[in-house]
Amino acid sequence: MPNDCILNGSNKLAADDRAAHDWYRFVLSFPPHLVREYLNRFAMRPGKRVMDPFCGTGTTLVECKKLGIESIGIEANPMAHFATQVKTDWSLDPDDLIRHANAVADSVLAELASEGIADEVLPLFQEPSPHREPELKVLSPDCANLLLTDSISPRPLHKTLLLLEHIERLRDERYYNHMRLALAKALVFSISNLEFGPEVGVGAIKSDAPVVGPWLDAVYAMAADLRVVAELADAPATACHADARQMVRDLAPCSVDAVITSPPYPNEKDYTRTTRLETVLLGFVHNRAELQALKRGLIRSNTRNVYRDDDDDRWVAAFPEIQRIADAIEARRIELGKTSGFERMYARVTKLYFGGMARHLADLRPVLRPGARLAYVVGDQASYLRIMIRTGQLLAGIAESLGYELVGIDLFRTRLATATREQLREEAVVLQWCGG
Repeated sequence: MPNDCILNGSNKLAADDRAAHDWYRFVLSFPPHLVREYLNRFAMRPGKRVMDPFCGTGTTLVECKKLGIESIGIEANPMAHFATQVKTDWSLDPDDLIRHANAVADSVLAELASEGIADEVLPLFQEPSPHREPELKVLSPDCANLLLTDSISPRPLHKTLLLLEHIERLRDERYYNHMRLALAKALVFSISNLEFGPEVGVGAIKSDAPVVGPWLDAVYAMAADLRVVAELADAPATACHADARQMVRDLAPCSVDAVITSPPYPNEKDYTRTTRLETVLLGFVHNRAELQALKRGLIRSNTRNVYRDDDDDRWVAAFPEIQRIADAIEARRIELGKTSGFERMYARVTKLYFGGMARHLADLRPVLRPGARLAYVVGDQASYLRIMIRTGQLLAGIAESLGYELVGIDLFRTRLATATREQLREEAVVLQWCGG
């Protein structure tokens, strides 16, 4: 990651959008430059407080912290919440971090060597070690059943579990979370068989993959970023593990000056699958009951986290356009003869999604200061049987019904829908809360 910075007032900012301290984030994450644009437009500066109620892996909080602006993030996904906590902890000495990581690496490599396992991919012509094949470490059946089949091959999994054991054995609270987040990044991008497109999937199966090396690379990237941010004016950044639809219980009234966020879009993307491998291996979820509990804390944006007792749709029962879209989806389903359980829920999840967003916006009002500005980055969708959902327009209407003033809808970018060949808009819905 680049260490060259440009001067912006009294603060240094990373020169591009692979910004300093951006150690781990979702594919297609909220771009830092967009956060900076709205921080500038909303005249946010030290002394103000910014919230991201769908903070993901912390892009908004990191950008605020770099500018010396206090921030708070809300995130229901435990893995993403963990990443945000670590990415906003700049208290470590980078040289000490590297020394500790090297000690862990030496310990792991020594045990692997004793087992006759090299932490590298052997050339095809090289004979395997004469050591007897060790018994490989495996996940419990409950944990293994949560993963996509072939997410990670047996040997890399064994080495990963061994590395986790040594991180625990040599545990130092100053570095422990950073060690684990570095492993999460290495898992996704180097160790596993996962590949990312519109949805996460399994690519080419690797019989083996290095583990300690990619993990150390991620630690060294953290250390490089920590050196960059060490000169910045620090600002509090708080990450709360909570449901964005019921979060005000832990927040002071009239304490937020701006909201900059990108909530889930209404589509069939199961956001928990994107981080499933590291969520399981780092121990945030151990079985299906815990996974369901996780999903219940999320906005209902896809049919894989809809439950019988969900009732967020009552929040939009009086919105005729949302009802029209749901009716159109159901009519198209019947016309096409689609009868799967998931397809039968398309109309319902559409109403639950917008109802959940209405519930969130209603819950948010007490913590906003009069005059607070808000930017919600959302995208059009047509994944429910090609019925177009203009998310930004609908969200703007919901916000106005709840007392927000619509400042405007800014086009962020467009993309071509492969199924319908229509241009889908990604937009920032800009609002203002005048109080009352």
